[in-house]
Amino acid sequence: MLYIVFLTARCNLKCKYCGGSIDESIMPPEITYDLEKLKEFVERDEEAVIAFYGGEPLLRASLMEEMIDLIKAKHYVLQTNGLLLKNVRRKYLKKLSTILVSIDGVKEVNDFYKGEVYDRVVENVRWLQKFYEGDLIARMVASEKTDIVRDVKHLLGLGFDHVHWQINAVWSPEGLWKDFKSWVERYNSGISELVRWWSEEVEKGNVLGIVPILGVLRAFLFHPNPSPPCGAGKTAFAITTDGRITACPVCADFEWNVAGSLEEGIKKIVEIREPCVSCEYGFICGGRCLFFNREWLWGREGFELVCKTCKHLIEEVRMAIPSVLRAVEEGLLEMRDLYYPPFNNTTEIIP
Repeated sequence: MLYIVFLTARCNLKCKYCGGSIDESIMPPEITYDLEKLKEFVERDEEAVIAFYGGEPLLRASLMEEMIDLIKAKHYVLQTNGLLLKNVRRKYLKKLSTILVSIDGVKEVNDFYKGEVYDRVVENVRWLQKFYEGDLIARMVASEKTDIVRDVKHLLGLGFDHVHWQINAVWSPEGLWKDFKSWVERYNSGISELVRWWSEEVEKGNVLGIVPILGVLRAFLFHPNPSPPCGAGKTAFAITTDGRITACPVCADFEWNVAGSLEEGIKKIVEIREPCVSCEYGFICGGRCLFFNREWLWGREGFELVCKTCKHLIEEVRMAIPSVLRAVEEGLLEMRDLYYPPFNNTTEIIP
């Protein structure tokens, strides 16, 4: 099971698509429960994965270190904006199986949405790369200024092991998008180009770390993806600063999302609903996102536009399978090279 632990609700950025710190009406700014309760809850699970989350979790870097010392888990994961990486002692950074750094592609795109932080984040990433041996992932938000080919190639060029992204749809602040429908067409064209590039590299024996491609491929070659693919509500739960357990970390204020508490444990699972349950792509897409499936904030048209991006990605990856299998047969790579992620490391398989 994946446990996404809010270390704080505060953030030191105010990105245009997010808004910064979580409102106190949703959860307290800081943890109010006894850490021993968290330890008791998590350690019942021998396969536990703990992901440190916020807000910006490294505003409470010492608390993260304390939790790593206190609570036994199979893996520790960190999602961070990258500005405070040097606040963590190296020995603790080395204990993290995965570090996800929020960066939205090239400098001009990143700084438009996140403020002028690109140079500082890249500097910290280069510092981290000198000693960190885990999976270093660029965690990108895809918005209207995103060119998916340019920005993914740029992030891989910075030396990230993997790149994943989430389309800034449905929960996006009003007015941030000017023409989502036209952008979807450009995005889908870019996905086609990315998959072709990825396939060409596979034919040379290189497996590029593009998470949505790898995650879709895993469902075709190994086993269906969970529903939703992030596991929210079934195999992944978030723990808020006041000790509530929610299915999804991004909507702790929705009643349907509350699944229990540290005191009570997990009292319910939260299921994906129709139309995704009956969809022919369900074994891969899994409904894409629990919140997206439950809350149609952009109505049917918006839902279907996002759904179109999922289906397009899946079909493009499907067409790449012969190249993949040929590379395996020729001994250029092994099947195990294609299995990603190896555990639920919080990456969005379906953007």
